[in-house]
Amino acid sequence: MAQLNPPLGRLLKMGLIGGGGAAFIGKVHAVAGKLDHRAEIAAAALSRDLETSRASAAAFGLTPEQAYGGAESLIASMADQLDFVAIATPNYTHAPIALAALNAGLHVICDKPMTTTAKDAQDLIQAVESSNRVFALTHNYTGYPLVRQAKAMVNSGDIGEIIAVRATYTQGWLHAMNPDETPARGAWKSDPELAGPSGALGDIGTHAYNLITHVTNLVPQKLSASIRSYAPVRTLDDYGQVNIDFGNDVLGMVNFSQVSHGRLNDLWIEVDGTTGSLIWRQECPNQLEVRRQGESMIQLERHPAGSDLHASARSASRIPPGHPEGFYEAFANIYRAAYDDMLRVAKGESIDHRQTVYPNVYDGADGVRFIDRCLESNRQQSQWIEW
Repeated sequence: MAQLNPPLGRLLKMGLIGGGGAAFIGKVHAVAGKLDHRAEIAAAALSRDLETSRASAAAFGLTPEQAYGGAESLIASMADQLDFVAIATPNYTHAPIALAALNAGLHVICDKPMTTTAKDAQDLIQAVESSNRVFALTHNYTGYPLVRQAKAMVNSGDIGEIIAVRATYTQGWLHAMNPDETPARGAWKSDPELAGPSGALGDIGTHAYNLITHVTNLVPQKLSASIRSYAPVRTLDDYGQVNIDFGNDVLGMVNFSQVSHGRLNDLWIEVDGTTGSLIWRQECPNQLEVRRQGESMIQLERHPAGSDLHASARSASRIPPGHPEGFYEAFANIYRAAYDDMLRVAKGESIDHRQTVYPNVYDGADGVRFIDRCLESNRQQSQWIEW
């Protein structure tokens, strides 16, 4: 029988931070982290309030004794009994919690945006590099098998040289115009003290931008952003359009909205090359469109043994074709790749933190820079801003 998680021979121990009560994303981390039966939640700080944390513990299969009041308490009490922490808290807390965990010798899996300031992002890069600990950022859409297929096709030149790329993320849940009508579990995303300087830009615009850079490996040279809040009661943005110049005549566009009537989670990317185009939509994640001028559209489908798919796409698939895979599985693919690197560290190996299967600390810093540059352009009446 194969050993579990060699060289450890046991389940990895997770400390979950955040995600209690009505929160959505904490439960996603819990499911994704355990999906491949390689880890278990050993402790959780589901709220800064101990009693609230204990009240939420049962929903995660934990006893009240496994619950802690806040990240500081969990890390101080459990660092020597954990392998990593998963951070599912409001944006402004990401940096201090991640730094505390890294300094305690723990690996980190963190929600995006990684930080709310560029300085915090640089501090995290230094901490990750000096500690040789895994830092994975849950830009989970990069975990979809056919996103990995798209990346492989771009890298291999299957659609020629890139000439343009577009990504859009459209939701409608923030269309409520009054603060007390904003869904309770998402209200903090409109509070600058908790979310940082951006609203929809940081929440979903960064996902669209990360999808572009992940698939294409393009680096912006300059950008122009127009960002708006269409609700007078909200301080932070709920809509935006960003034009990006990647150099060499390659143009890009990011559009994001949380105020489009009836829209759910419509994230899509289209990459135009000199010999073909690729289109992928998150609401139809098991298909990738390949289009070439004068030819019928080809639709690639997720398949764990598909001979027409790249190995990276096949390995990210878990079940036979025709059975839809989706959000949880993509999230779990981030965890699985992070676990592989955690085991490399356990064997005494070093990690190249820039070259990882999962979004890493450098990707996180890139996302923070994207937010900063967009906000600066918007302040200057959408002038082009150097990257």
